[in-house]
Order: sequence, then structure tokens, then C-alpha cells
Amino acid sequence: MFPLLLSPASAVATRIAARRARRPGFAAPVPVICCGNVTLGGAGKTTLALDLAQRLRHAGVAVHILARGYRGSLKGPLRVEAGHDAPEVGDEALLLAAAAPTWIGADRAATARAAMRAGAEALVMDDGMQNPTLEKSFAFIVIDGAVGFGNGRVLPAGPLREPVHAAARRAQAAVLIGPDRRDARALLPPALPVLTAELLPGPEAAILNGRRVLAFAGIARPEKFFASLEAVGAVPVARHPYADHHLYRPAEMARLFAEAERLEALPVTTAKDVVRLPAAARARVSVLSVSLAWDDPAALSALLSPLFPAMARA
Repeated sequence: MFPLLLSPASAVATRIAARRARRPGFAAPVPVICCGNVTLGGAGKTTLALDLAQRLRHAGVAVHILARGYRGSLKGPLRVEAGHDAPEVGDEALLLAAAAPTWIGADRAATARAAMRAGAEALVMDDGMQNPTLEKSFAFIVIDGAVGFGNGRVLPAGPLREPVHAAARRAQAAVLIGPDRRDARALLPPALPVLTAELLPGPEAAILNGRRVLAFAGIARPEKFFASLEAVGAVPVARHPYADHHLYRPAEMARLFAEAERLEALPVTTAKDVVRLPAAARARVSVLSVSLAWDDPAALSALLSPLFPAMARA
């Protein structure tokens, strides 16, 4: 009933999103790959952007990454450097900068121009499907299979930024991460290619197997991280979920460390969280990282090889 009451507001949001999407953007002279989604919150966009950047670099392409710098105080266009921290540029930007040159800025066209002046031969966008300032050569809709498209309604009646069919018209493929538990495929056009992948735990999984852990995470779905720990054999004896992009304070970390000591447990968090910890706390926390394991990596290369012929040979 509540979503129905909000449907008039959703209709207004849908019209605004449609008008915004029709605005012409800057057509960059280099390929622009967008890792976007339709829902609010995390779906795996940053993980996909990291994967694509690594693949393009392996193929010899000078790829740069464009991010918004969400929750960062610096507005850009700005290249992320070693001295920056999460309060300045956002947590995603710090993760991405470890894989390829990364730029932040809400104006994606201005950020793209700055990256190209610095030698970018290709641009990967972390998010930005609904941002019209930069034209996309290839856009992926990233879907978390566990939550799909929620109730299928546009905010505020649901989790969608825009109707699925509207985003799908501007996309060239979808990436479904994890089992499709909400039947998200049924809402996508039959002709839209759907690639599937799983989140693969990093090498730290071997160390965590059988260990008592105090797990904490400030991501869109902390329970997803807690489930990943159990899947690698860790034993979470305490779980602390925080809001997405939460900035951890020294006193807060002191309480977590005291609890971990009392429980004889290892504090563990995500790669996205650790960059938001006070610097002095990072060495005392273990991290479980993730990457994408494609069910058919050749299908990904085939989709992108018209833009990047080197990918077909890599």
C-alpha cells in the first residue's frame, strides 16, 4: 500500500529522469565504458569497473577511470593521488586508483577531458548511467542477483533511479552478479545480452578459514559481506553493520578492538571499508577482498572487442 501512495511522486521522478537522459552530452574521441545500475545503493559497479580496467590494461590500453567522488569534500575534476583520503575523494575512488589512474568530478565531461589530456586512451565510468554530460560508447547495467530491481518502482516508491526499460534502451549489456533470486532477467529486454558472474573471495580467504572474526561493514548491504565470510569458513562471533560510506572514528575503532579482544576474534572488514578507517587502525584489521569470476569471459571480450580489438587477442 505504501508504494502505491508514493506512486505520484515516482511519476514525477520518472519524468525528470527521462528529460535529463535526453540531454546531449560530450562525445569523447576515445571509448567510454559505463558501469552503471538502475537501483540506489551498491550492485557491484565498482567491482566491475576494477575488472574492466585491469582487463584493458592487460590488453595494452591506457585506461583511466572516472568516478563521482561520492561523499568526498574535493569536487574535481581532480586526479586521485596517493596522499588523498576517503573524506576528500570518497572510498570508491581510492579503490579504483589502485588499479588505474582515477579522476573524480560530478561533471563527467570535464573529468573526461582532464583524463584525456593526461593520456587516457579509454575511459571507464564507475556509475554515471543517469548522468547525461558524457556520451557512453558502451553501457553495462549492473545487477545484484540477490535483490534484483526490488519492487520494480521508481523512488520514492521503490529503489529504482529510473524505470528499468528506460535504462535498458541506453545499455548494450547487463551484468548479473550472483544467482538471479528476484527474476531480474524478466524485466530486461530479451535482446539485451546478459553476462553472469560471481563474486570471488580474495586470497585472504585462506587465512580466515576457521577463524573467529568480528565482522563490520559500512556498505550498501553489510549482510552480503557477512555471508561471504561464512562462505569462506570464517566464524563471525560478532557482526556490526554500518550505513554505506560510514566514516569510522578512533573511539569507535577502540570499542571494536576491545570487543574483538574480549571475544578472541580477528577484526575483519571489506576493502571499501578499510580505506575509511583511521590510519592508525588499518594495520590491526584484516580485509576480505572480492573480484569478479565470469561464467563466460569470452562473451565479455566479444562484446567489447569492436571497441578494443586488443581484447580479442589478450
